[in-house]
Amino acid sequence: MSRAASKRRGWAGWLWRLALLVLVWLAGVAAWIVWVGQRDQAAPADAIIVLGAAAYHKNPSPVFRERIRHGLDLYRRGYAPVIVFTGGYGAGAPFAESQVARRYALQQGIPESAILIESASRNTRENLVQARRVMQQHDLRRAIVVSDPLHMSRALRLSREVGIDAVGSPTPSTRFRTVQTQWRFLLQEVYFFHRDLVTSA
Repeated sequence: MSRAASKRRGWAGWLWRLALLVLVWLAGVAAWIVWVGQRDQAAPADAIIVLGAAAYHKNPSPVFRERIRHGLDLYRRGYAPVIVFTGGYGAGAPFAESQVARRYALQQGIPESAILIESASRNTRENLVQARRVMQQHDLRRAIVVSDPLHMSRALRLSREVGIDAVGSPTPSTRFRTVQTQWRFLLQEVYFFHRDLVTSA
């Protein structure tokens, strides 16, 4: 074997090892996201933060409805005396996501005094930044964060970054039911995991 061929073979071996290492890393990140999403850490807290999702006029989307329902269930079970609904206005939407959630909660018999909202956020990080501001205004310190299982890892990581003392309680059911939608959601969260590492560095 010539020296050039040996060198190419050596490079190919290193590239193969690197590709394998990357695959193992990505599989580990995906497994972590799934594991966190399977843990319900609900414990007594000052507030329940329900992360926003799409709303259609006055009605929550199926995904958002699942989050709202779980937040209401935690409230009824006595985990916290206050629910903080998050989410601002979508493009052209007449109502903020949080306003839609409040309306839904009131229809389900939740007292208005137990509901706080913010309507300025447009993404998960902003949801939590605005929720922290609401909590500070009302002297609330510890929170239960509610979202979809595969979203929970990022939600808790961002909670720590913005200064919220939080535990997670993923929805027991999810609208991402098919293998295709679950894989798409998981791959999206793996991407966001690495994007957040870069942007927060």
